[in-house]
Amino acid sequence: MIKLEAGERLGGYRVVEFIARGGFSLVYLAEDPSGQKYALKVGDVAGGGRYVTRFLEITSARKPEGISPDETPAEAIFFRQDGVRIDFLDVHEIDDLIQSEAQLLGSVNSPNLVTVHDCFVHEGRPIAVMEHVRGKTLREKIRALEGIRLNWFLTVVRALKKLEAGGQLEYHGDLKPENIIIKPSGSVVMVDPAMRADERGVITTTPHYNPLLLRESKADVMGIGVMLYEILTGVLPFDEVPWQYAGREQGGEVERLSLSYFLSYPPPRDLNPNTPQALARIVYRCLTVPDYGLSELEDDLVDFLRKE
Repeated sequence: MIKLEAGERLGGYRVVEFIARGGFSLVYLAEDPSGQKYALKVGDVAGGGRYVTRFLEITSARKPEGISPDETPAEAIFFRQDGVRIDFLDVHEIDDLIQSEAQLLGSVNSPNLVTVHDCFVHEGRPIAVMEHVRGKTLREKIRALEGIRLNWFLTVVRALKKLEAGGQLEYHGDLKPENIIIKPSGSVVMVDPAMRADERGVITTTPHYNPLLLRESKADVMGIGVMLYEILTGVLPFDEVPWQYAGREQGGEVERLSLSYFLSYPPPRDLNPNTPQALARIVYRCLTVPDYGLSELEDDLVDFLRKE
């Protein structure tokens, strides 16, 4: 692990403080000689999502040696012919994915997706230099019981549609409250798209928000549905994630019955009687209707907001 201390200089940047961690990386606030602030993303020693909390202290403060309960790390998903395997990534795999993410973001231009400015090597490890996005994550706003605006999700949907239509980004793949930042201006920025190595059949995603482990835009639709459910009820719709047949060819009777059982969840109105019926219907479609995509979700959100 590259442990950086405040005041340390590397690659022309001065480290200011540690700001976040995920299942595979650490993120530090840094500034260049002109005082411009950036986020430096460095790979951890090893990553594996659900295993992180077993090795680290759970703390209320964010620090490299611990993990905040506000964080839901992604997991490494290996797709194989017989299904999927959730496992650790070694140092070299993490470094490859950090570089791949920098290349991916470097080819994308959207005000609603974090940008990358540079990627350099320090002590043999790649470090991605990202835009430092000021604001609060959706997770922080949920925890603080701040008002949640549905038009934030509409902004995300429209940005994803535009990126997909322009051939810049087929899908984000890891939408969750930790990866959506609301700026003080109210604008929305997505961070940390699923790191992917399609040629090796690997993706990093968070199964609680992508329970079918999809590698297409429907993953983002399901992620938004899960977030809406969580905001409405205070809990997640699916506990035992991912779905046991995720990543396999579907169509058999066993798989269909299993999927129907898996997608059963308590309706939001059972847990929160104040849930608008139209919003509950949006959640249902996001989670259970295969051909309910970004366009359909956009239409339903617009219709709901017009009536409110």
